[in-house]
Amino acid sequence: MLASISATTINPRQNNIPLIQSVKKNRNVTSLRIYARQAALVAEPPSPHKTQNRTARLAESLLNFVHLHFDAPTNNSSYAGHGREIVDRRHKMADPEAPIMSPKEDISAKWNEIHTSDRYENLLSPLQPWLRREIVKYGEFAQATYDAFDFDSFSEYCGSCRYNRQKLFEKLGLSKNGYEITKYIYAMSHVDVPRWLERSHLVDTSWSKDSNWMGYIAVSDNEETKRLGRRDIVVAWRGTVAPTEWFEDLQNKLEPIDESGGEVKVEHGFRHIYTSKSETTRYNKLSASQQVMNEVKRLVKLYREKGEAVSLTITGHSLGGALALLNAYEAAETISGLPISVISFGAPRVGNVAFRDKLHKMGVRTLRVVVKQDLVPKAPGIMLNESIKKFEEITGNLDWVYTHVGAEIKVDVRSSPYLKRKFDLLGFHSLETYLHLVDGLVSSESSFREHAKRDVALVNKACGMLVDELRIPENWYQLEHKGLVKNPYGRWVKPTRDSEDVPSLHHINETPCPPCLD
Repeated sequence: MLASISATTINPRQNNIPLIQSVKKNRNVTSLRIYARQAALVAEPPSPHKTQNRTARLAESLLNFVHLHFDAPTNNSSYAGHGREIVDRRHKMADPEAPIMSPKEDISAKWNEIHTSDRYENLLSPLQPWLRREIVKYGEFAQATYDAFDFDSFSEYCGSCRYNRQKLFEKLGLSKNGYEITKYIYAMSHVDVPRWLERSHLVDTSWSKDSNWMGYIAVSDNEETKRLGRRDIVVAWRGTVAPTEWFEDLQNKLEPIDESGGEVKVEHGFRHIYTSKSETTRYNKLSASQQVMNEVKRLVKLYREKGEAVSLTITGHSLGGALALLNAYEAAETISGLPISVISFGAPRVGNVAFRDKLHKMGVRTLRVVVKQDLVPKAPGIMLNESIKKFEEITGNLDWVYTHVGAEIKVDVRSSPYLKRKFDLLGFHSLETYLHLVDGLVSSESSFREHAKRDVALVNKACGMLVDELRIPENWYQLEHKGLVKNPYGRWVKPTRDSEDVPSLHHINETPCPPCLD
């Protein structure tokens, strides 16, 4: 079970066995099974008693999981040999005069349907065009948390946002959505989480030794508010840099969601990222939870006093999807009468049955987008999850079982003619892969949408999932010259940031009125 292989068992960084990396290089189920058996052999050296240790059992679980959940790549006759057709279709999508998103429409009445029903009935199969557009919109808000994040470990600002909040949407081409950022969110953790919290190599001059930029809060402007029929507050949470980063150290331990205890339990590591704070830090004297809730409550109060209908939509990918659920739970408990929706992508399970039931009872609407081939949504609880609920009479109280929340949209990598048929752990989990598949989705029974608008080249931002015929380089999204510039003397150096883009405590303490009301 990938999610349970901790640093104390099989750790690729400790020269035991490069399990995940080895699996990533292989292309079929047979190879995956071989590597799982190799993991079991490494984890369990021969002994007279042949006692199987915990790591060996986990490796065997991985073998079983691979056997049960992965289909071997096949030569699809409708795919092979159609390189010219793929290129032609892509050229139609790449028309410089064609919009890259479906047209906006007034959805004020339609969106209210979601908040007056238990689920997204009659909207998902087939997927309604207006809902598809909104899902992509919120997914792009989540993608912005990656595109604007400073991953460069040689940067003195590693772990921060590259742009100030007034500039971020403009730089990333998201101003068209009609939202303006009001606040940035920073997070830390007292538990051992992997490289998502890795510090800069220049620790002594780093902007922060303890915190990372974790997302932002935005609010719809007047025009977008009219289209939606409400003032929409958005919280976008960033995920990990790559899925393997938290597979190794995921705590896989349920604990009460708050200090009062009780039956509602959530994963230990997710909760600590959301709630950790320290007086000795610069950016996390308040936890991510406190930062986001202070701003959301301020905005709700501001707009309600103006007589407006207000809603909260929370989005995130991977770890960000987990934090979105914790955020939704707290908001529903704290602010009465506020319609709350969660739209997540590739999110893991977060809590137990009681957590799921409490979210439903509080009226939180959750829509999870899941790529069939992605491992992350299968964890934690690969073996023990909501599927055993039918045995509840035998097992008793299931407060120890991880459970997904809400409605699910499942998309399949094999549905797109633009994607390679290969095992690619990073590519399956990439948010851009998710957005591409959602944009082409009609229903599970239909082929990829012929008139999908979104530029297919975006898929290869951080992976290599696109077929070679498209001639889109892998991992193409990076700073020009990897961030180096020529100084006046002709030497290549790391540039200094514009002063307005340098992380500042002002970003934490300011509480401006949203610009759209100025």
